[in-house]
Amino acid sequence: MKKAVLFSCSILAVLLLLSVTIPERWGFFGHRRINRMAAFTLPPEMIGFFKKNIEFITEHAVDPDKRRYATRHEAVRHYIDIDHWGVYPFPEVPREWTEALMKFTEVGVLPSSGDTLRLRRDTVNKQVFITLDYQGNKLSAPYASAYREFFEQHIKPQYYEDNWAVDCDALGALFGLEPGSLDCRSAYAVDHFSEYGIVPYHLLQMQYRLTEAFRQKDQGRILRLAAEMGHYIGDAHVPLHTTENYNGQLTGQVGIHAFWESRIPELFADEQYDFFVGRAEYISDPAAFFWKAVLDSHRLLDSVLIIERELSETYPEDKQFCYEERLGRTIRIQCTEYAAAYHRRLSGMVEARMRASVHAIGSSWYTAWVDAGQPVLPAFERYEPTVVERREWEGLGQQAQGGEAKGRPHENE
Repeated sequence: MKKAVLFSCSILAVLLLLSVTIPERWGFFGHRRINRMAAFTLPPEMIGFFKKNIEFITEHAVDPDKRRYATRHEAVRHYIDIDHWGVYPFPEVPREWTEALMKFTEVGVLPSSGDTLRLRRDTVNKQVFITLDYQGNKLSAPYASAYREFFEQHIKPQYYEDNWAVDCDALGALFGLEPGSLDCRSAYAVDHFSEYGIVPYHLLQMQYRLTEAFRQKDQGRILRLAAEMGHYIGDAHVPLHTTENYNGQLTGQVGIHAFWESRIPELFADEQYDFFVGRAEYISDPAAFFWKAVLDSHRLLDSVLIIERELSETYPEDKQFCYEERLGRTIRIQCTEYAAAYHRRLSGMVEARMRASVHAIGSSWYTAWVDAGQPVLPAFERYEPTVVERREWEGLGQQAQGGEAKGRPHENE
């Protein structure tokens, strides 16, 4: 069992927090706020380091959103359209990353005849075998062992490649065939899973990375990963990050994502929300913890959509949207009174999810530190980024300004 660490939060810390003005940019308010507040859930052995670097943790909370303009692989890390795969609690979706990727990756062979043959699962035998129709014969290989080994060796390493190629002889060996004996001009694999989002799997990978950063006592990496971990955890706590109807586009409610996630907190968080959520706790099973956050979010989805639909049908139409000046632009946005009405009908939902995010983020950081052996952190030293890091962040900012996001369109745009 992990050694427990005593926790305390000083009155001085609270006063310092309240006296600091938090920099804000449109659409980034929530991520910055929950990251900042998560620092105050940490034990004494950690809080000094995080408080000294709290501006870093706050500012870099939005780096993952900026990275969406740099790589097509970023967007899917922010959500999971879990309802694409079935109904709650979604038993069809493996909770382990390789199993999920294997299950929904198509593997095919182009033989000399030119007609593509696809590997498929033998569901009659409870997916114990992978089968391939080959010249009228049914070839089989043990799914639980041989196919996973084949997948991990020949397919998974290509995850970040544009196209996945499969070696014909390696595929033939899976079915016990000698090299050159499989009628295969070429073979391929296509990922049909990631496009619907991978946030709970990415969170687990980030947890491992953060733990290793603590273990190596790499201050810059600790701060970068902690800040970005906060962003992804925050996203996992948003109901509209768990559905194909992520911006109300399937129900005639386009714009509801930014309404719930940005407009509501921006208007009411400062005056009405309580972000002091108590001490961070050790997470004994991070994978289950992150999946619970996603499933808890999804259970709120119907309320998010139905309440807004009902309100829009009863509230005066000419009082639902107003125009405001933001960053030198005139934008159409939900009127304050309409937002207040929606906020009341939600009965504290947004605050509750933000509070849960704060606690989850602090607990993630704390768990990584404990699992790394509770290394001593400098309590009075502010991290100074390297020239390379500064250039990287400047590049992200430049790409995000006026650039085109790669992957699924951003909900706040």
